[in-house]
Amino acid sequence: MNFLKKNIALLIMYFSFSILNAQYEIIPEEGYTAQIGIMVDMLEDIKDRITANINDLSQEQTDFLFDEQANSIGSMIMHLAATEAYYQVETIEGRRWTAEEASLWSVAGGLGDKSRAEYKAKPIDYYLDLWEEVRKKTLEGLKTKDDNWFSTSNEDGINNHWVWFHVLEHQAAHMGQIDLVKARLPK
Repeated sequence: MNFLKKNIALLIMYFSFSILNAQYEIIPEEGYTAQIGIMVDMLEDIKDRITANINDLSQEQTDFLFDEQANSIGSMIMHLAATEAYYQVETIEGRRWTAEEASLWSVAGGLGDKSRAEYKAKPIDYYLDLWEEVRKKTLEGLKTKDDNWFSTSNEDGINNHWVWFHVLEHQAAHMGQIDLVKARLPK
């Protein structure tokens, strides 16, 4: 009997812990069509998690490079903003970057020596604020689209749903890199 009570108590503790720490549901964001609303929910979730993980970094931590080939957290956030800005213009606006947009985003679009040289000595808020500006524009643009547009393919046969899934998976991949860099920050 004691064995049964102990196991029931453990099960109750396990399920209580599981419920309290359950993952959030994916629910279409209001103001969007169903499929776009689901994508917006996922994009916002991953951006919120990345932001919460890094929003209190110092300048030194924002610029930290753990070796000569690494990218700083600041440059990775700039890269995420640039990638989203690129696909936003390509899919939502149906155009290419202007010369002004290209001068702002092209270095960030490709990580490496140029971004290591350019993206430093700026606080984490600088990068997060730029990403937030891009995201606001993305959200406004996606509100003007519907699920038929989402399933529409470009001349290369790539549909808008896949493009925005790619933006999401791209952000998830860099979230892992950001976690790696953060784990290597000097104590």
